[in-house]
Formats: sequence, C-alpha cells, structure tokens
Amino acid sequence: MNAVVLAAFGWLVPGGTYLLMRRYLQFAVFAIVVWTAFGAGIALQGGLSWPQPAELAGLNTSATWILRAGALSKPLAGGPYLAAQVFGWPGSFLEGRVHEYGTTLLMMAGLFNVLAISTAFDLRKERAS
Repeated sequence: MNAVVLAAFGWLVPGGTYLLMRRYLQFAVFAIVVWTAFGAGIALQGGLSWPQPAELAGLNTSATWILRAGALSKPLAGGPYLAAQVFGWPGSFLEGRVHEYGTTLLMMAGLFNVLAISTAFDLRKERAS
C-alpha cells in the first residue's frame, strides 16, 4: 500500500494505519486512546486555537515557542480535531478553570496519533524485509 495513503488515513482515522494493515487490536487501542484523550481535553475546556499575541504578552521566547509547538500538535489528532472544528468546540485558547489540563490532553491526543502512524510504518518496513 502507498505510504502517503497510509499516513493520510492514519491521520484522519486515529490508529487507521493499523486498520489498513489488519492489526485490529492495535487499531482499537490507539483509536480509544486518541479519542478518549481528545474527548477529555474538550470536556476540560482545552483550547484548540492558535495563541493570540495578547495571550503571549509577558512571556519569554522559550515559553512562546513551547505554546506554539503545543498548538501545532493538536491538529495531528486528525479526525477528532476536524470534528471539533466542525462543531466549534471550544472557542478560545484560555477558557475555564482547568483549561491547562484540557489543552495538555489535546496535545497528547495528537502526539499519540503520530506515534500510531510512525509505529505502523516501522511494522510495515519489518514486514517488507
């Protein structure tokens, strides 16, 4: 199977690369982990939007880069991120009292999805050898 198709499907459907490889247990584990982390992040009012300059005011350069890197990791969750954008969950970067935990879970969901894609590619290389 084409690597680009695998990566795109794996991004859109969390754990989807395992589904295409017929590794159903790994697919179920990653799908549950990504959707649960993303859902908990939304429930805890984590922010999905890019941090605005007013929200970064007073922070040093390294803290600003860390916040921006975290914002870049959220779209890596794929399907859950697209669903959140379509339904408008949540609106601003800082919303509510526990937004830090929610934002961290949203970032983790994206990183778990990247982990699923990368490990599936490693398995694919091993199978080809």
